[in-house]
Amino acid sequence: MDFVFNAAQRSALDIVVLAVVLAAQGCVVWLMLRGARPARRARIWIGAGASAGTLLVGFLLMFMRVARYLPPALGAWIRGTAMIWAMLSVLWAAAWMIRRAVTARIPHSPSRRGFLALTGAALFAPPAAVVGYGVFVQRLNLRLREQKIVIPGLAADLDGLRMVQLTDIHLSPFLSEKELAQAVAMANETYAHIALVTGDMISSARDPLDRCLKHLSGLRADAGIFGCLGNHEIYAHAEDYAEVEGGRLGIRCLRSKAVRLKFGAAEMNLAGVDYQRMRLPYLEDAERMIAPGMTNILLSHNPDVFPVAARQGYDLTISGHTHGGQVRVEILHQDLNIARFFTPFVDGLYTDQGRSIFVSRGIGTIGLPARLGAPPEVALLRLCRS
Repeated sequence: MDFVFNAAQRSALDIVVLAVVLAAQGCVVWLMLRGARPARRARIWIGAGASAGTLLVGFLLMFMRVARYLPPALGAWIRGTAMIWAMLSVLWAAAWMIRRAVTARIPHSPSRRGFLALTGAALFAPPAAVVGYGVFVQRLNLRLREQKIVIPGLAADLDGLRMVQLTDIHLSPFLSEKELAQAVAMANETYAHIALVTGDMISSARDPLDRCLKHLSGLRADAGIFGCLGNHEIYAHAEDYAEVEGGRLGIRCLRSKAVRLKFGAAEMNLAGVDYQRMRLPYLEDAERMIAPGMTNILLSHNPDVFPVAARQGYDLTISGHTHGGQVRVEILHQDLNIARFFTPFVDGLYTDQGRSIFVSRGIGTIGLPARLGAPPEVALLRLCRS
């Protein structure tokens, strides 16, 4: 998931995130230093320096592109560790502020020390547990999601058609070939009619695109494997290579192209486009691919195109890109995640006047090697008349 579309903007976002995290840490350090004894002040400064240093090194590897001089796995995990520490340090800063506000109201007494220890454990342990769960458990908790999609006027021979989708694989140091092989095996167990790969097979030019394509070529479906490209294929300058090499392995990449697939007496029109850059006019060459009188399905990595696709006449759009938010928190019945700042189509099925879009959470991660509230998935989509 990467919503900005050039290196300067990605670097600017990195700098903003770094500034926010350092500002939060700085506020806590300033409050901790007030009234602290000299020995405690020294420990606070050492801890603050170590924290800021971790963040600076990790973020420098991102927006200075220094990571290109390191082994891919090392550079990725240094960046990932910095991102994890950034999230954890902000949560701990919030916990410390809460603890300080609570304990300020309690008068000094022999029992105060025990109470402080108890509140510290109660407030500081959960963030570490939550982040650890996201990194070591839910990030790897691949599951199959089945989704029924009603298409008005669907031909009888398309009723019950099964399409299995893999997206946002990001084969990289954060996702192993073993985990990708597991996803392919899970997809094959669905005995789908069509297999779909909707972009972001890798994260950067240093990732093993050839091995990713080889694994994906193991997908089995009656009508074959079709796909579209994501923004990370653009960043890796791998669009043409992915199309050619994927085609050699049996993965047909639809780059402003459409194919007609026949099932029984019915035909379906399957179209695909390259990643649609945000804030630019969407789907300028997609309307010509509509097949009147047929069920029209569009593969687009970016789900934000849905309103345009629906107006053009596509019955169903199939997307990824958002990772389902990747890290999602619900507060006061509000689903909070970064993807919602960029698109209303974050996770699952959305409908509008008989047209639909399905957005898969995908398999891999980007930036932060963690998932919370958005477990990885292989999606099985079943078309229905009602």
